Amino acid sequence: MASIELMLGGGSLLNQVGRDLNTMVERQLAPLGLTAQQAALLLHASRGIRTPSQLKQQLGTDTAGMTRLLDRLANKGLLRRVQHPDDRRSIIIELTADGQALVPRLPPIFGRANKQLFHGFTTDEITLMTGMLTRMLSNLAA
Repeated sequence: MASIELMLGGGSLLNQVGRDLNTMVERQLAPLGLTAQQAALLLHASRGIRTPSQLKQQLGTDTAGMTRLLDRLANKGLLRRVQHPDDRRSIIIELTADGQALVPRLPPIFGRANKQLFHGFTTDEITLMTGMLTRMLSNLAA
């Protein structure tokens, strides 16, 4: 097993990469009036993930965080909550016309950030890193 110092350093680097990547994406989304998490929610909702519980799982947030996100995006006129057609106890998320109009502008922003993040990496290196990060997430979930 690796030394605790090495693992702590690796964890710190992962944290820093995540923060810096988020900062880069946030800067690029600022002119649209969105945060990275709000943009991700719009993208997921546009792809058919439409219940708050599904969205919160995709975004890695809790119920209170999801409620705040939905409130903010509804206040911006980008989505609305509507009654689920098959279950009157639950709601689904629908993008408004303004929300739908923003969606095509979002993937290029995330794409540019990831392109910069992985600049100089080979496909094999990205595949290996993705596998390791997936394993880390599994370790944390266990």
